[in-house]
Amino acid sequence: NLTYNLGSATAWYNTFYGVSTQAKYADLAENYQADSNYESGTVLEFGGTQEVTLGTPDSKRVAGVVSTNPAHLMNGGLNGPNVVALALQGRVPCKVIGPVHKGDIMTSAGFGFAKVNNDAAVGQVIGKALQDFPVNSKGVIEVVVGRF
Repeated sequence: NLTYNLGSATAWYNTFYGVSTQAKYADLAENYQADSNYESGTVLEFGGTQEVTLGTPDSKRVAGVVSTNPAHLMNGGLNGPNVVALALQGRVPCKVIGPVHKGDIMTSAGFGFAKVNNDAAVGQVIGKALQDFPVNSKGVIEVVVGRF
């Protein structure tokens, strides 16, 4: 149960050799340039003045959900005023507009929220709900992001 930090923000290791790893957190994320500072759980799409922007209703340009604590972060050296870690695979908290049932397909509802659309088209799918959110209001639930 010891903790060791290998490297730092300025000192990187080139290659890691090992048998296995284990992470406390549950998503694979990648850094992107955003056109604003977005909080964790926000649904983003490709577009805007940078690489990603706030998700619009029924978008077919869905990029992912802003990660809370990525288990693995790619493109870690990206610099800029609004770099966001975008969850591409795995489970992550996500802003939703209900009602939602476990297993529902989630798409962009606009304004950074997700909604249910079990007949989603290619490019619209954020992932699948891991929790029920029975009320017809806004909240945060865990969603498995990725291709389905």
